[in-house]
This record gives sequence, structure tokens and C-alpha cells, in this order.
Amino acid sequence: MEFRQSSKLAGVCYEIRGPVVEQANALEAAGHSVLRLNTGNPAAFGFEVPDSILTAMTRALSTSHGYGDSRGLLSARQAVADYYLRRGFSELGADDVYLGNGVSELATMAVHALVDGGDELLVPSPDYPLWTAVTRMAGGTAVHYHCDEQAEWQPDLADIAAKITDRTKAIVVINPNNPTGAVYSDELLRGIAELARRHNLMILADEVYDRIVYDGARHHHLGAIAPDVVCLTFSGLSKSHRVAGFRSGWLVVSGPRDHAKDYLEGLTMLAGMRLCPNGPAQHAIEAALGDDSIDALIAEDGRLTRQRDRAWHALNDIPGVSCVKPRGALYAFARIDTDVHRIHDDEKFVYDLLLREKIHVVQGTGFNWARPDHFRIITLPEADELETAIRRIGRFLDGYAQ
Repeated sequence: MEFRQSSKLAGVCYEIRGPVVEQANALEAAGHSVLRLNTGNPAAFGFEVPDSILTAMTRALSTSHGYGDSRGLLSARQAVADYYLRRGFSELGADDVYLGNGVSELATMAVHALVDGGDELLVPSPDYPLWTAVTRMAGGTAVHYHCDEQAEWQPDLADIAAKITDRTKAIVVINPNNPTGAVYSDELLRGIAELARRHNLMILADEVYDRIVYDGARHHHLGAIAPDVVCLTFSGLSKSHRVAGFRSGWLVVSGPRDHAKDYLEGLTMLAGMRLCPNGPAQHAIEAALGDDSIDALIAEDGRLTRQRDRAWHALNDIPGVSCVKPRGALYAFARIDTDVHRIHDDEKFVYDLLLREKIHVVQGTGFNWARPDHFRIITLPEADELETAIRRIGRFLDGYAQ
């Protein structure tokens, strides 16, 4: 008997860790050095864990080896609730918070608790591909709304409105955005909230980069903007506190919970089925929410800002390549002019770049962008290394044809 993958996986793609990754692994196994510009992993590029987080975790190790509350440690959940109350949310308590093994686990739980076969979620294009993947795994359809590159990658409100149907359950909003680095305006977010309000939709707000913004940009929380809309806010410590491997994230429920009582019972059941979140990592949360070390990294002369600037300039210096300046997050989403560079298969471009230059980036179609004319890089390497790598990409493109 041949065992085959479940039909539930048909059409499910997660190219950040897809087939090209396997080739990168094979190259490293053969002794090559590969520059991994595909995954936002701060630890791989020398970013240190704040001492307060390590201290809080190590002190709790001897008492965190047993199962805990399925929603998570009470003190950590209360710390998360207090964090959002200080940022304009209303009427939040510890019971409105679910802790998880990173945002990825919580997003999967949230979508599976919401979506029936044939239901639709509105998801941005380009997106962080997990949202599309888990929607399909849950039996739903991810309907992609357009983010406008000419408007600094802001979502197109008219396009969102046009794609709402009687099967639409929620709008996914990724802000600050991965992969584009866009930070959404207050006006735009109020427009999205009004659409959700008018059509009785839930909002799923992926805000894991809320503290990583540049040039004085301000992040606005959708849950604070729309207190009368059921909103699930997702965030965690992986990026802002450089502890991706600790898998420490949270989901906050705001808005009229009485409208979502049955849904929340389902979400709580799923939380119980995974027994509980990682024990030691939960003890990091309260300490982390009082840590502001990210501020120095995103300051005008901070490391993350310098790297963002150098990457942005270097990408725009490549003939036939352009990039909207990222206002947040840890990525740059570059456009390839296919009239200059004859590329019709962006996955093949990424694969060939990896083989020749040993640089691993992610193709734009891996983020559910319809055309093969973009690629994403992370901006985590030191500025000199990053600029050198981008120049190598430019030289590769100069002689490349499909």
C-alpha cells in the first residue's frame, strides 16, 4: 500500500520553507555557505536575547515542567491584557488572552475554529502565506484583496469591499506588513473596520511587527480603532524581542464577545487539545513587555534602520529593479521589471540564484502575489553583508535569462 498525503493539503503552499529550502540545505550539507535571506530569524544574524527575558525564563525552569492552564499562564495573560489596555483597547482581562507556541499556532487554531467548508477569508495579496495555507487546510477559500504598490502597498479598500460575499467570515490584516514592510494609516484601518462592521465580519489582525517601525511611523492597533467589532489580535516575542526559537506568542480577543460566544468555546476547546503552551517561554512574556531594547534598534541610527536603508538603496540601484521603502518589519519586497529582465518563472529565478550565488531569497508568488515579478529579502544581516549580497543579485540578474 502506498501512503499519500491528505487531500486537505492540495493547493497548500508555504514557500518560505518550501522546495528551495531543501536545495539550500543540500548545498550546506555539501560544504557550501548559503546566505539565508528567506526567513526572519534574528538569532542567525547576531541579535541577542534581552537579559531580562533570559533571567525570567531561567528562574522559572524548576517550576515550569508540568502542564499549565490550556490558555496559558495567568500572570502572563494579564500582562498581555495590560499591555493592550495601555495602547487604547477597552475592557480586556486575562480571560481574553490565549498564549501559544508562536503566532503560527494561534493563527491555525483561530482559523480552524472559524471556517467551515466553502467559507471565505479575505487575505491580502501579497500575504504572509500561512494565512492562505491554514484557510485552505480548514476547508475554506482565501480570497485575496489587492495591496497597491503605487500607494506604498496600502490595501485597496474598494477591492476589499468588492470581494465580500455571503460566505465571507473575516478580514485578515497584516500590519506592519510581511512581506512589503508597509505600515497602514489610521484612515485606512478605519475603512477596513467600517467594512467589517457593515458586513458583520471578524477581523484577524496579525500585528507581530507592531514595535518594529521606522522613520517615525506609528502603528495603529485595529482592536483599539474598532472596539465594537470582534477582533483577534496576534503578536508575540519572536521578532521584537529576537527570540523566535522560544515560540512565545499570544492572541487577544476584543470587541463584543457575546457575538462570538460559540466561536470562543471552539477556540478554547482547540487550546485545550494542545494541552498548554510551552511552559518556560510563557514566563518570558511579562518581563519582555517591559523591555524596550527594540527602540534602540529602530532609532534613526539603529542597526535595523541602517540595514533597512542600505538594502533599500542597493535594491533600487539595480537596473530594472525597484523597491518601495519599507516602513516597518524586517523585509524588502523588490519588483523586477520583466521587460528588462526576461523572467517568467520566479521560483526558477530564486532556484538558479541559489545555485549560482548561494543566496536564498523567496519568490513573490510564494506570498500569493499573482505575477512572477517580485522577490523578498530579509534585512537582518549586517549592512555591509546585506549590500554586498544585493549587488551580487544585481550582477546575477544582469546576465540571467529564462
